[in-house]
Formats: sequence, structure tokens, C-alpha cells
Amino acid sequence: MSLTMLLFSMGIGSSAQDSAGTQPRRISVCVNTDTATKGFCWYTDTSTGTQVRVYKNGADITGTLTCSGIVCTEWQGAYMHKETVSGLAGGGTYTYKVGDGSTWSESGTFVTDNGDDTFNFISIGDPQASSLADFQVSANTLKAAFKTMPSAEFVVTTGDFTNNSNNEEWNLYDQAFAALKCSTTLVPVTGNHDDVSHWFNNMFNLDTGESVQTLNGVNYSFDYGNAHIAVVNTNDMLSVSNAQLLWLKNDMNSTSKDWKLVFMHKSPYSLGQDIKWPDAQYLKQSLTAVCDECGVDLVMSGHDHMYLRTKTLYDNKISNKGTVYVLAGTCGAKRYEIRSFMAGNYLPVDDIAALTIQKTGYGNYWNGTDWNSTKQTNIGGCFDCVSVKGGTLTLKAYILADQKDAQGGDVITNIDTMTLSKQTGQNTASFHGDNTTSALAYAAQVLPTAQALSSFVFFNWLPVFLRMLPDMIKVLVTEGIF
Repeated sequence: MSLTMLLFSMGIGSSAQDSAGTQPRRISVCVNTDTATKGFCWYTDTSTGTQVRVYKNGADITGTLTCSGIVCTEWQGAYMHKETVSGLAGGGTYTYKVGDGSTWSESGTFVTDNGDDTFNFISIGDPQASSLADFQVSANTLKAAFKTMPSAEFVVTTGDFTNNSNNEEWNLYDQAFAALKCSTTLVPVTGNHDDVSHWFNNMFNLDTGESVQTLNGVNYSFDYGNAHIAVVNTNDMLSVSNAQLLWLKNDMNSTSKDWKLVFMHKSPYSLGQDIKWPDAQYLKQSLTAVCDECGVDLVMSGHDHMYLRTKTLYDNKISNKGTVYVLAGTCGAKRYEIRSFMAGNYLPVDDIAALTIQKTGYGNYWNGTDWNSTKQTNIGGCFDCVSVKGGTLTLKAYILADQKDAQGGDVITNIDTMTLSKQTGQNTASFHGDNTTSALAYAAQVLPTAQALSSFVFFNWLPVFLRMLPDMIKVLVTEGIF
């Protein structure tokens, strides 16, 4: 049994009580500001105090830390608590509990970055459910991910935590994921289904100091090991605003870290149902240009509920330098059909390095020539395990099959492996200014963004869409999908 599961089974450091209205729920610990800081968020049904207790080797060390931003705010009929804890030592394993000083949660755990050039993390995408049964599918996928990579130091979710972003669904998400998300640090990404009036920002305690805006999502960045990581909000003005593109450019140019990673929700490369719309396609023109300019190594996204990895691309062409784009697959039960007629239109087939369609009945595996190959073990929830060690980054993608083995056990299949290598110590920071975006600066970019989007729609996207429309209608009539 792992340390995390042992702590949860024993309730170490916990004085959890079943006190009506004051019991913490929806608990999460997120990256915040720097590697020595964590952002705690939780909810209660009544207005209570906001306290965090942090333990190291069984000793309460809260008094040696800095706790700030203590907030208890009513939100949608419940009370949101946020507290930011800084001053944590690197390379530590900590336990914690949250509460009001009288009623406490069960103990959770997290680790801090030890500052070397070696770390591991897990990525999952699109739990997006409305029922407990479907949320449990996603939770089981994450359990399989931790079983595969128990050394993972944080978990990235590439958006769409729920389907409608309401109290009922966030409660069901919490019910399914509670023990898992309280045993790690979260790196959450805003999805389009999370784009509901401040819901995302109020579910997690993130560093919003540089966020372009927080109404429909959050953008933020942080360092981990020898990597710099940026999280982009692809709900910003339907896709991505000029203001956020400038933020990303400055952010990526502000680091000398060896690896540059970007997480976002909508993907510029896919063969799923959403790639046909201009918001996702606009990323292929706008965001990828920033990645090219700033030397981004890896972009991971969600949205289209399948697994796809591109070859290394620069200026949207295969190159020996540039960026690898990974559509991380869905961890959940909602899986999309392939739209093979989009290949060669929105995505050249030669650009695809790996592809797995997780839904049965629509060709759930691509072997490079046949869109309708089938492997039963590829029908299930997807997760990605990423390891960084010096100048080597390795990504391995897996499927937890819906179908159990003969003994009723999990079937976990490695569907893709990629390794990137580089010489370390070559990046230098070229931006050193203030990267915050004021309300005035954001407003000043509204019209230029609208003009850029409009121009793209009429001159780039619409001709391709109209050319493919007959095929789309044919598939709609024959298969019932669009």
C-alpha cells in the first residue's frame, strides 16, 4: 500500500467530524505562484472559519509557514474557502487537513518540487460527466494512472471537469475524485464546459496575478524542475485573444528553463468533431505561431475526446525543430467518433504520429493506413504519463480498457511512446518586464482580436468548411454524426 493510501485509510492527522454544514468538501491543492507555495480551496455548506494545518513527519509545521488570502465567500448557495500556504521546503512530502479549527477534513498529501531536473506527472482530459457512474469511469482512469506512475508529482486535467458546471455536477465530481485529488497537486485547465461565470476560478485556488481575465477561465504559469509550464485559457474571446497571445509570448520568453510546456483545452490538431469549427482552427494559426517563435517543446490539450500526437511541427509543417502537439484523450465515458474526411483538409495525414479513437464502432485504432482497424483494448479511458530527466522528456500514453481480463482485473495498454531530447542550458530569458494585462490593455485588444478572428473565418476557415460540407452531410445522413 502506498503512503498516500495508507494515510487515507488510517486518517492520520485527521479529526474529521460529521458536523452538518461545516464539513469541508470539494477539497483541492493546486500549484500557486512558485514551487514553495500551494493553493488550497474547499467548500462548506455554512459560513465557517478558514484554516489549513500542514504536517511534516507527523509534526505540525503550520507556524513556520506563511498563510495568506484567507477567504470564506458565499458562492452558488455554498461557502468557498481559499488559503494560500507558502514557505514549504523543496522535495518534501506533506500531509494536511483543512477546516474551521473544530471540524476538520480527512488528511491529504502532496509533495513539493526538489529543484532538480527530474520529475514525473500525469495528464488526463475531459472527465465531462453529469452522472456519478460516468465520473467514476474517469476516476478509475486516474487510479490506473497512479498505478502506472506512482511517482507522479502532480496531475494535469486539460479541461471540462463537468458537463454543465453546476453544483450538482461539481459535487458528483468531488464524490468520485475526492481521495485522488486530495493525494496530489492539481494543475487544472479551463475547458469550454467550465466556461460559466467564474465557476472555474472559484473551484480552484490558482495564481491569477497575470491572468488576462477570470470570467470564463484562468491563465497562469509556473516552474517545475527544469521546465517552465504555461496554462492557457482557450475560452478567451471564443478561442484566444491577442492579449493572451502576447501574455503567452512574454511568459515563454521570460524563462531560461530547459523545457517549455503549454497546457490548454482546445486543440489546434485533431480529427474529432470540434476541430471543424473556427475557434479551434484559429489556434492553428495564432497560438502555434507563438509556440514556434518561443521554442515551445510540447503542447497538451483536450476537447476532442480522442488521443492524437503530431510529429514535430514548425509553421504547421513537419520539421526537425518545433513543437509536438498532443491531444491527451479523454479519461471519461464520453468519446468522439473519428471524422476521417477531415484528414488532408484540417489536418494532413503525414502530420500524425499516433492516433487512437477510444470509442467502439468508429475505428478505434489507426495503423497508418486503415482508419477502421480495431483493438478491443483501446476502447476505454486514456491517461498520459510524462517524465522529464535532464535533457530527455518521455511521454507514454495508455488506455484503461473498459473490458476486464479473464480474472476481472484491469487491462492497461501502452498505446504510444514519444521521447524528445535536447541539449540543456541553452535557453535564455529575453523578456524581463511586467506581464500582467490591465483591464484597459485587454479592452484595447478586443477590436484587433475580433478583426483577426473575422478575417480568419472568412478567408481561411469558411472555404475549407464549404468544400467539406457535402461529406459532412453524407456522414450525418449515414452515420448520424456531424
